[in-house]
Amino acid sequence: MSLTLTVAGDRWRTHLRSVVDATPGLVPVAKGNGYGLTLGRLARRAGWLGVDTLAVGTYAELPEVADRFDGSLVVLSPWRPYVADLEPALARRVIHTVSRYVDLVELLRRQPGARVVLERMTSMRRHGMSAQELWEAAPLAHRRARLEGVTIHLPMTGHNLDEASRLMDDVVGAEATTVWVSHLTQPELRRLQASYADLTLRPRVGTGLWLGDRGALRVTATVEDVHPVERGDGYGYRGRTALRNGHLVVASGGTAHGLGLEAPTGDTGLRGRAVAVAKGGLDALGLARSPYLLDGRQLFFAEPPHMQSSMLLLPHGARVPEVGEELEVRVRYTTTTFDEIRVA
Repeated sequence: MSLTLTVAGDRWRTHLRSVVDATPGLVPVAKGNGYGLTLGRLARRAGWLGVDTLAVGTYAELPEVADRFDGSLVVLSPWRPYVADLEPALARRVIHTVSRYVDLVELLRRQPGARVVLERMTSMRRHGMSAQELWEAAPLAHRRARLEGVTIHLPMTGHNLDEASRLMDDVVGAEATTVWVSHLTQPELRRLQASYADLTLRPRVGTGLWLGDRGALRVTATVEDVHPVERGDGYGYRGRTALRNGHLVVASGGTAHGLGLEAPTGDTGLRGRAVAVAKGGLDALGLARSPYLLDGRQLFFAEPPHMQSSMLLLPHGARVPEVGEELEVRVRYTTTTFDEIRVA
């Protein structure tokens, strides 16, 4: 009884290889929950792909990948003075992202000759230096650090070529020879490289690499129990009342796996607002669509999901699944933890 991710191994590996072959200088990103596949698995797969560098999100993720990948490790979160010093063997492999001049000074005091990339602020306005700050930090990095280049973290909205091109002038001003970039399409990367042939591009790719072929991934949950219910019957932890005849289906997977949890939506368009209004109306009726599907039909939660299982409403007349049967589940991989991962 588990929430299971099944990976069509040959298809997935073919996709991974195609992305690497089409993206010179690619740096795979393995962060968070490893895009649902776990950090350790992604680190091993990066080694199989033959890349020289792997990116992680935070310093806390380094131990999970360092023993499974032999190359360089770039930490995407910027270094801060509260980051603990690394063991010497690991420190030689780690490339620090530095987004403030004061941090560069302190890092080099504690680790002379540290490997660093200097981060240029982009329209995201999350981390990074202005052009002037970058040019002031670059000489120090050239003298006392091992400068691995300049990094720019672009928005996920797409159409980032114009901004990337503008920022390249700042890279040239910092006398860097390598630019680490994110969220550029293959055509944009080719155009940028053609315009700056004397610079080396290192595209960071996470979702498009590991989850780029969703057809290679299948998530299923086990039906743990099925109960007939009539209108007016009570059920569940919260003593809800059935609004109509049907069945209650108890399936594996719950909040402990990340199911039934929501992040703020990024869709601010008319369609997104309409969906939010419609969803709010369903919530008011005690109905919320679940990620579980039976015969291609999306089921409603009977009540908010529990930690390790969910109770679902099956309307009268629908096919009743057997205990032990598998239901398809549509998940957000970056927020889901699976009981089992099978690579066929």
